Amino acid sequence: MKDMYILGIESSCDETSVSIVKNGTEEIATVISSQIDIHKDFGGVVPEIASRHHVKNITIVLEECLQKAKMSMEDIDAIAITYGPGLIGSLLIGLEAAKTLSFLYNKPLIPVHHIAGHIYANSLVKELKFPLLAVVVSGGHTEIIEMKDHYKFEKIGGTLDDAIGECYDKVARVIGLEYPGGPKLDKLASEGKDTYQLPIPLRDDSYNFSFSGLKSAVINLAHNEEQRGNELRKADLATSFQKVAVESITSKVKKAIEQKNIKNVILAGGVAANNGLRTAMKELTDKMNVELSIPPMKYCTDNGTMIAAAGYYAYKDGRRADLSLNSKSQDTLR
Repeated sequence: MKDMYILGIESSCDETSVSIVKNGTEEIATVISSQIDIHKDFGGVVPEIASRHHVKNITIVLEECLQKAKMSMEDIDAIAITYGPGLIGSLLIGLEAAKTLSFLYNKPLIPVHHIAGHIYANSLVKELKFPLLAVVVSGGHTEIIEMKDHYKFEKIGGTLDDAIGECYDKVARVIGLEYPGGPKLDKLASEGKDTYQLPIPLRDDSYNFSFSGLKSAVINLAHNEEQRGNELRKADLATSFQKVAVESITSKVKKAIEQKNIKNVILAGGVAANNGLRTAMKELTDKMNVELSIPPMKYCTDNGTMIAAAGYYAYKDGRRADLSLNSKSQDTLR
């Protein structure tokens, strides 16, 4: 069978990335242009600024990736593109680049949902075994997805308000940590003790999550400590917060494993890089005799590699798009 080379483009937020992946499992080359330092002064991603930098970077990143792979567009079999969800302006830059390449070089255009990309980042590590449970945790998503085969997604639970990554960043800001705060909060949590009492959100029989109440509890606690003239023990608060946040994820995953007889779990998304969550998920799956897959740190955050990998399986599933494909800031994984 002929090898298939997919070029993946990702621009859903503030990373401009292009990658070439062979047969959905082997990374040939990846280039990522990050905007973290640009948005640091604003405490978060500014959509208009992100879009302008995607315009500036997209052709540079594409050319660098092809040079790194020692390939040309003639060697590419198909182009995979993140069409959504994400920041609409950012998405459109990557999409227009992908459509232009598809037209100029007569290559199939494969639409890839951003969450599917995060899930298939795991296929770059090991073969996905079905049925499996995908736990997607990032700045914009907290979802549990059941898969019985490639590209067969069934969302069984999700956040009702804030995503866990967003909650981490907002709590980090309260503590006084610099953007991006999530990774810094994770590191600080390893240095403190669980001394603050925080509520465990949405303790019900569903697979859903809620993090807005936990975020508000931290804000109120910090405010009350300040009003009383007490010193806020930042490391201890980080530890207490992370313990509750992680437990809210693992408790729902445990329930899904038991009720759906799951034997394989994969962790996906930017928060999959969180050491506290990785450790807790490993302990849970070991205890329940379930196989766990977690992508390397470089595949956790947004990257073109995951889009190219997902694009291979989307192509095999018969998914194609024409030049009328448009970006969607919100879209259901299906």
